[in-house]
Amino acid sequence: MQQEYARYKLPQFRNLVGVLQLLGAAGLLVGLKLPWLGQAAAGGLAVLMLVAVGVRIKIKDSPLQTLPAFAYLVLNTYLCWAAY
Repeated sequence: MQQEYARYKLPQFRNLVGVLQLLGAAGLLVGLKLPWLGQAAAGGLAVLMLVAVGVRIKIKDSPLQTLPAFAYLVLNTYLCWAAY
């Protein structure tokens, strides 16, 4: 993963992104009991994936390389919207 973040020219954000992903995943799990928290976590993860798609486009990754980030963007957007 270190090489990936170096390729993105964003190595300083590697730990931050990892922590945000873990907090988002925990928020989705807690959201099973507290729907508002799950909605907030899904929204946060959707924003994180939107930035990821933007980074992938900026560094000219192929559509196949961008697909996982885009799929998670769509999934988390749906989860955020469905909880509303």
